[in-house]
Formats: sequence, structure tokens, C-alpha cells
Amino acid sequence: MLLVLMGLALCGASVALVARAVVMPRLRSSETLGQIGSYGFTSNQKVEPTRPSAARTALDGVAVSVGSFAGRFVGFREASLKRSLVAAGIYGLSPRKFLGYRIICAVGVPTTWIWLASTAGYPALLAVTGTVIAALMGWTAPMSIVRRRARARSEMIDYELPNLIDLLVVTVEAGLGFTGSLQLAAERFTGPLGDELRLTLQEQSMGLSTNEALRNLLDRCDTPLMRSFVRSVLQGETLGVSIGQIMRDLAVDMRKRRRAAAEERAQKAPIKLLFPLVFLIFPAMFVVLLGPAVLYFLDAFGG
Repeated sequence: MLLVLMGLALCGASVALVARAVVMPRLRSSETLGQIGSYGFTSNQKVEPTRPSAARTALDGVAVSVGSFAGRFVGFREASLKRSLVAAGIYGLSPRKFLGYRIICAVGVPTTWIWLASTAGYPALLAVTGTVIAALMGWTAPMSIVRRRARARSEMIDYELPNLIDLLVVTVEAGLGFTGSLQLAAERFTGPLGDELRLTLQEQSMGLSTNEALRNLLDRCDTPLMRSFVRSVLQGETLGVSIGQIMRDLAVDMRKRRRAAAEERAQKAPIKLLFPLVFLIFPAMFVVLLGPAVLYFLDAFGG
């Protein structure tokens, strides 16, 4: 039993290492975005370029080669995968490289398990079952991590968006233009929303119009609140309505949505508490409260 636990622990560690290798480009790009000093921003920090290690470079090359080769035979939606990676904030990882990492992970994890099973002398049934489970874990774990990061990132953007709109209302009504208000907000906000605002302003600096940059922002962060924000701004630009009034109405609407979402979560709480109450808390209470009484009755009837 100890060897089985050790094998599962090693498999989990290998999956974690491969996942860290997959998401590492996102961490480095986030640091670069936080220190960016161009496209209308000022930064006092100096960005020192870091060279990846030789092992990392070799692993990236193997992943690109494997992904490019497998992409010719394995049908996968490259555009959909690219959208998922961008939604997770992993901008520096191409879909084919990610596919290569998934294949490496799907091969490396069961290989590690087979080596461990053969070394420890596991039964054949356990070795075969563990190999199948390890292969499934190696193939599904990277995509699960990407989807979880994308979901967490979308929730964080939706949470911070009402604060952004409040800041836009104040700055627009103070006399700034919409682009200047976005630039001021990009300097104030950090995290996923700040990164997306900086990318939007960079696209404008490279020649895209405000409407095109906002549409690209919606493609990267297709959340309900972001959809309402972008569509309201585009509609205001098209119809010539005051941006300040649109932002004020949108801020009220988003506050109502946040309140409704909080009420929905509060209503779901009793249902989520039902399982731990019935199967974990109530049995312990019954043992403590009814246990002495049951023993007393058993002694009384037995006597």
C-alpha cells in the first residue's frame, strides 16, 4: 500500500512539473507587462532580459516538434485552443507547442508509472490500471489547468470591471477623453484587467482604432460584464451618445448584476451544505448524543 501511495505521489509530482512548465511563459509575460515602459506608459523599473535555460529551450523545441508533427494527423481546433490559451492569459504559448506538451505529459506520466511498477513489483492488474489512469491524467491535466486559469481570470476581470467603470466615469466627466481615461485606468489597475487594458492601448498605439481594439479585448475576455461594457462603448461611439452618461448607467447596471450574483450564491449555500451536514456532521452528532442512550438501553434490556 505504501508503494502505491508513493507511485501516485510521483505521478502527481510529474504532472505538476509539466503543468508548471506549460504556464511558466504566462508568468514571465505577466512580469514583462507589469514593467512595460512604452505605448503611452511610464515606468521607472528596468527590465532585464532573462535567457531560458538550455533544458527549457530543448524541452520547448521537442514540444514544438511533437506538436507540429501530431497536428498533421490528430485533428484539433487550433483557433479554439488559441482562444482558450489567451483567455487563460498564456499569450506566449502557441497551440502546437501546447499540444506537444500534452503529448509529452501523456507519454511521460505513464512511463514513470510503468518504471515504478516494474521496479516495485506491482501486480499486473494494478500496473495496467495505473498506466491507463496515468495516461488519462497526463493528457487531461494540462487542459484542465488552462480552463481553470481561464475561469479564475474571467471571474477576476468581472469582479474588477465595476471599479474600472467608476474610474472611467470620474475621469471622463472631469474632461479626459475615453482613450486617456483608459490609459489612466491601465496605470492604476493591476492583475488580469490591467494587463488587458495595456494590451488594448498597445493595439491602439500600433494603428488600430478604438472600436477594433475593444473588439479584440472582447475576443480575449468574453465575459458577460465585459460584453456589456464593450457593446455599450461601441454603441455610444456609433450613436454619438455621451460616454460619461453611458458609463454611469453601465456602472449602476453592473452593481445590480453583482448584487444579483451575490444573492444567487447565497441561495446556493444551503444546498451545498446539505452533503457535509448529512454525511459528516449529523453522524458525529448522533454518535455523541444518542450513543450513551443506546448503550444505557442495551445494558438495561440485557440486565
